[in-house]
Amino acid sequence: MLDDQARWVAKAKTGDTLAFRRLVEMNTSALFRTCVRVTGDKAIAEDAMQEAFFNAFRHLRDFDERAQFSTWLHRIAVNAALEQMRRRHRVEEALPEVENEDTLFSVTTESAPGPDRHANSAQIRRDVESQLSRMTVLERSAFVLRHHEGQSLEDISALLSLNISACKQAIFRAVRKLRLALEPPG
Repeated sequence: MLDDQARWVAKAKTGDTLAFRRLVEMNTSALFRTCVRVTGDKAIAEDAMQEAFFNAFRHLRDFDERAQFSTWLHRIAVNAALEQMRRRHRVEEALPEVENEDTLFSVTTESAPGPDRHANSAQIRRDVESQLSRMTVLERSAFVLRHHEGQSLEDISALLSLNISACKQAIFRAVRKLRLALEPPG
């Protein structure tokens, strides 16, 4: 897959729009999930995706291939998502509730859970989503990139334009807030 992307990038850099379209197709679903998790809103995520792909196309010649194309594209997409949030004057405000509970968390099981487990899982999901919605965009973004996307601290730092220490602090604050929200009463 990485060899395929490198080949498509080389073609796209020569002006081959079909090659760029192939790169878009290869990366759309992963970038959309990231943008939805960062923004908490599908419409804003779609706007961020359009902006990200447009910027990537405009600056494709600047891609120096020190990182993988998908990493470079993720950085553009996260920046576009954060910019969309800024444009809506919501950078440090609470994020909206996610419309579809499967957007942030999708759990698949071999067998159907019982009613008690289903009720508990649904409540935990609501509690987590509620707490995520109260985090700053920075905390939420860092947490999502680390724990949902599996990004390294170095990649998250680059994506969010932070140093490693600030990145760790944002993730730590997010985890601490989630733990406090999920602690059983008593």
